[in-house]
Amino acid sequence: MNDSPVARWTVLILVASMMFFAYMFVDVMSPLKSLVESSLGWNSSVFGTYAASEYILNVVGFLLIAGIILDKLGVRFSGVLSAGLMVLGAAIKFIGISDWFQTTAFCEWLGTWWTAMPGSAKMASLGFMIFGCGCEMEGTNVSKILAKWFKGKEMALAMGLEMAIARLGVFAVMWIAPIISAKAGGSVIAPLGFCGALLCIGLINFIIFGIMDKKFDNQLVAAGLATEEKSPEDEFHVSDLGAIFKSKMFWIVALLCVLYYSAIFPFQRYATNFLEETLAIEAASAAKLFSCFPILAMVLTPFLGIFLDYKGKGATMLMVGAIIMIVCHLSFAFILPLFPYKWLALTLIVTLGVSFSLVPAALWPSVPKIIDEKILGSAYCLIFWVQNIGLCFVPMIIGSLRQSTGSYLVPMIVFSSFGVLAFFFSLLLKKEDRAKGYGLELPNIRKEAK
Repeated sequence: MNDSPVARWTVLILVASMMFFAYMFVDVMSPLKSLVESSLGWNSSVFGTYAASEYILNVVGFLLIAGIILDKLGVRFSGVLSAGLMVLGAAIKFIGISDWFQTTAFCEWLGTWWTAMPGSAKMASLGFMIFGCGCEMEGTNVSKILAKWFKGKEMALAMGLEMAIARLGVFAVMWIAPIISAKAGGSVIAPLGFCGALLCIGLINFIIFGIMDKKFDNQLVAAGLATEEKSPEDEFHVSDLGAIFKSKMFWIVALLCVLYYSAIFPFQRYATNFLEETLAIEAASAAKLFSCFPILAMVLTPFLGIFLDYKGKGATMLMVGAIIMIVCHLSFAFILPLFPYKWLALTLIVTLGVSFSLVPAALWPSVPKIIDEKILGSAYCLIFWVQNIGLCFVPMIIGSLRQSTGSYLVPMIVFSSFGVLAFFFSLLLKKEDRAKGYGLELPNIRKEAK
């Protein structure tokens, strides 16, 4: 069935649309930071804790369980489960910031329990935690789905297009959230409800994918290319996780991943407010300006995927992407405050988007080259687990630094330092690939053809 271009690209559209909706929901409150703080009584530290909550349950172990579920029960079950978790988490978050909930005794009690955070923030964080479990699990699930359906074909292109479509969600929500909020009289809950409804559509898409994937598996069995029951050597065992943890390449990739993404996703949470203050512009204008961040990434990522499929050079791309990120964050820290021009900010934002193309486009198609297919889902989940550790703590650190220093200078220096470390690990990755011959610099299609 995957020999049909229509079938495999339909699968791509179905699963990528869910990630598009997920990325919209992740950042729906980012362009509304000032409004959130004024209407809900939050501050930068509270907002940072809320942003970090997306990753807390993943860090304490959910992603480890998710990897086992993915490899034991397959992409269909995992896909519907993770989509369902996203919808559930979105519903709880919606309740948390609703006017009705803020008048309840439970919300008042939440505001006095554990730490001095508004009850609305704690309830929203709980929903974001549950959503984060589904979102990160779905991210790893989508990678395994594309590796399955595009094996021996345009795998890097497919993964690149999926990432491009997902990032379009960031662009869309930076424009849509302020517009919906303004139309609803300065409401925070209206854009949140809109993005939650889109997640329900994504859940339906995954159910449709499940039907297609079941038919694909039946065809593989009928053609003798697979069996309904896995042989003992192909069956996933929890003990197989030891092979992942013992892999030097796994740790290099995982640490490179956490360092790189810790300088990107937490930055997205604060970028609108950073531009608002640095350029002295309104929040809506700042959000529209930052919405250009994923534009070049969306355009370049599919072409980079084609280049990887036919020419290779994946490890080199990781190095170049890290260098670009370092330059951009240092420029945000020192140059933009001295020359607060919109054209300069736009140039830096779009250039950072180039980095956001190079690194993921090369990183994710490289994992199947270093990890056995039967534990590939667990490997992706473990990489995401390590990544989530950084994504959990970095927003809280940035929020605290922003609150204590009153500026974004130190946070931007912190972001750039992550880039320096990421560049170091990209050098290690290239060295290890050259020594062990994993083929990270080789083209994907030529490698499959051998």
